[in-house]
Amino acid sequence: MQPLVSLDGLTVAFNGVKVLDGISLSVGRGEAVGLVGESGSGKSTLARVLLGLTHPRLSRIEAGRVVIDGQDVTGFGPQQWQSLRGHPLAMMFQDPLTYLNPVMTVGRQIAESVRLHDGGVDAAARVRELLGLVRLPESVATSYAHELSGGMRQRALLAIALGCRPRLLVADEPTTALDVTTQAEIMALLADLRQRLGMAMLLISHDLGLVA
Repeated sequence: MQPLVSLDGLTVAFNGVKVLDGISLSVGRGEAVGLVGESGSGKSTLARVLLGLTHPRLSRIEAGRVVIDGQDVTGFGPQQWQSLRGHPLAMMFQDPLTYLNPVMTVGRQIAESVRLHDGGVDAAARVRELLGLVRLPESVATSYAHELSGGMRQRALLAIALGCRPRLLVADEPTTALDVTTQAEIMALLADLRQRLGMAMLLISHDLGLVA
């Protein structure tokens, strides 16, 4: 079966400086793949390239290709990438306090994701469903990011990503700055959701034990 995502000999440069060199990997449908490397090795850069999140004027794919769901997206422009973000690919960033909007409630941010990618459903009902999926109480919908713990913020960010109904979730260091107990809870949640939703996952980390 054709993989959901495939990178073949990918080489990327920022302002002429090579930052990724000859990267090849694939993620099958429903498969979990770990991407491990030390800090600064280019893991997050690879994730951003995979979702078309690098600056088009600063970055350039010099060699190789990116194939998503059988489609070669290597030469895609910003508008074309927009059609792929959320579904089939979504990303869970490593610092939720940076990526959550501080002046919008969590519920509004989840609803925004739902309306953008799943417009035919009742947004309020879907928000409640997503909060339940990530094991957060419904009251979190009226909270702001700064009012939540680190683990709750990470779950809120996960709910936003799941609102797009992705077939592949890119989890970029999803347990950074969390205590060991909360790390275990987030990893167990990701494993459970992957099985329940039939979702593939690319887990990025510098921690071999966590990936194992």
